[in-house]
Amino acid sequence: MRALQLVSERQISVTDVPPPPPPGEGEVQLKIRVVALNHIDVWGWRGMAFAKRNLPMTVGAEASAEVAEIGPGVSGLKTGDLVSIYGAPTCGLCRPCKEGRDNLCENPKGVHGFHFDGYAQELSNMPARNLVPAPPGVDEVGAALAPVTFGTVEHMLFDNAKLLSGETVLVHAGGSGIGSAAIQLAKNIGAKVITTVGSDDKIEKCLELGADQVINYREDRFEGVVRKLTKKKGVDVVFEHVGADTWQGSMLCMRRGGRLVTCGSTSGVSATTNLMQLFQQQLRLIGSFGCRMENMADAMEKMAKGLVHPVVDREIEFGDVATALERMESRKVFGKIIMRVND
Repeated sequence: MRALQLVSERQISVTDVPPPPPPGEGEVQLKIRVVALNHIDVWGWRGMAFAKRNLPMTVGAEASAEVAEIGPGVSGLKTGDLVSIYGAPTCGLCRPCKEGRDNLCENPKGVHGFHFDGYAQELSNMPARNLVPAPPGVDEVGAALAPVTFGTVEHMLFDNAKLLSGETVLVHAGGSGIGSAAIQLAKNIGAKVITTVGSDDKIEKCLELGADQVINYREDRFEGVVRKLTKKKGVDVVFEHVGADTWQGSMLCMRRGGRLVTCGSTSGVSATTNLMQLFQQQLRLIGSFGCRMENMADAMEKMAKGLVHPVVDREIEFGDVATALERMESRKVFGKIIMRVND
């Protein structure tokens, strides 16, 4: 079968690999439908795996699939079901996993497509417990974006930052995949959304998604504009995933008692924090990684009701991932780049 494999740093090739065996106990064999690209794919492509891994390695960390075959001991799924795939094979046995907090698994094995084989292949065997069925009204693109793009944002905004109706949130990089999802999910609950973008062509697109104000950070210091827009009070929540380039400005954007939630560091992993500002203003800094499977289900329910929708920058051919990753690295995208594996 076909697979897209990282064979060396910045080199991805279409290869032939053996198909998986019949699914084992508790497993399901999946026919991969759509793979959605993320910045973690860019990191993997650059060779930034932060752990030992063996190459060649199949890429792809976020995907939807059709159930092709059911293994022994699996219930609640049937052949032909469309499912969204959780991005990491958690143990299912530790306390966090049993409580539905898989992203806090005590025995994590890594991330598919980053530490070991991902989803950019025609067939794959997965534990049934790591699959979330897509409800009626959600297609293979929506299901593909549930694990990382929408699930991560659900977890950040609502589990961690506790964003409420009537509050104001600053969403960084509104043209990114998670930025475009954050604008929609925040507006859906009645929050006011201020977002940043890196070019004027993205402003109208963010406004169409529901943003109340859009700041081109290449032309204006976003922290100064945010202070003016909020009459020097600051925002209730900062949705941060850029990292070093925006960190200090983000701290200045928070109102007293504000919350900053972060899931990424695309511009660098180290930043300086003013501790006096932190404790005097009683700010809360919250780290967030991945999501709970319930977040994926919640996001797809909102898609099914038409409350939010996937934003697709472009669809690429199966072997054209390197070009897409270069586009993501240069921050030219608006929304997600997707790739169909099986029609």
